[in-house]
This record gives sequence, C-alpha cells and structure tokens, in this order.
Amino acid sequence: MFPEEQALVAKAVPKRQLEFGTVRSCARSALSRLGFAPAPLLPGRDRAPQWPAGVVGAMTHCAGYRAAAVARRRDIVTVGLDAEPNLPVDDPGVIDLVTLPEERAQLRHLADLEPDVSWDRLIFSAKESVYKAWYPLAQRWLGFEDALLTLDPTDATFTARLLVPGPVVDGKELTEFTGGWLVESGFVVTAIAMTA
Repeated sequence: MFPEEQALVAKAVPKRQLEFGTVRSCARSALSRLGFAPAPLLPGRDRAPQWPAGVVGAMTHCAGYRAAAVARRRDIVTVGLDAEPNLPVDDPGVIDLVTLPEERAQLRHLADLEPDVSWDRLIFSAKESVYKAWYPLAQRWLGFEDALLTLDPTDATFTARLLVPGPVVDGKELTEFTGGWLVESGFVVTAIAMTA
C-alpha cells in the first residue's frame, strides 16, 4: 500500500488492512492495463474510490476474494461489481430488508430450480453492483427498495428496474441496469458495465 492508503487503515484490524490493500493492488493492476502508473487509490468523502480522470471502476472484497474492474469513461459509462460467498444469508430478516415482495417470491422459485446457488446472497450482491453503478452517475443514495431485480437463470443475467427517478445519461433518464453473474469456487460475483 501507499503511505496515504496505510494511514487510512492504520487503526483497523489486520483483516481489514489486508482486504483494503489487496483490493487496491487488484485495481492498480487493472489500471496498469489501461496505461496508468501505480498511484494511491483513496476513497472520497462518500467512501467511493477516486479513480484517475477519465476512468470508471469498482472494487469488491469478501473473505477469500478480491477484484476490481476499470474502463475508460469514453467506452463505459459506469461499472458495478460485487462478490459474496455462495452461502445463504445468516439472518432471514436481512433478506426482508434488502428485497421486495416480488423478489422474495422469485427467490423461492429459483431455489427450487437450482438449490446449489444461494439466491438470497446473489440478489444481495446484484443490488450492491447496482448501487456501485448508480452512485457515480446520480451522486445520491439508492436504497435496496429503490430497484426491483429480476434474475434470469437461463443466461445468468439480471435486470434492475429503478423505482425512483434515475440520473440523466446521454440526454435520457436511466430507468434500469442490466448485468450478469457467475457462481464459481464458492463465490457469487455480479457485475454491470454500461456502455457509452
């Protein structure tokens, strides 16, 4: 880590320090492929990563997994990325907080179709990806109840229909995000990349 990054997590527990440092190493590796020299990746006042000018990106980390995705803004408008363990959410009350009734009905159906996927964790991850794609465009909070997700298991994609007014992108109000997911090696990974 760069000294500026180390200072941000100096008082954190070692696990948090490791996650913070390794996910930034992933991001620097991704940025190097775009031609950027290594530099500190600091969070802004909203805790979102401050990417170099002309770059969009997202980072994610959970126990045993770190990843980053970056792109040039001229090619990709926004990126959302999240990873979670492919394990059921421990507290069923959490699912009631992060999902809408229509989504919970969908989860029950999907669990019958493919019980090896922790669909509750996958929908949570997809909503995290939606938030990470939303925030750089809107610069405001998006609650879990502000997007209705539809998961399509046939092609491992999802659609998030926004239930609140979306930001204006290229002269049009954004009404939805589409993304995809992967379940592999004990993790669910969700991602959004909205092209320019």
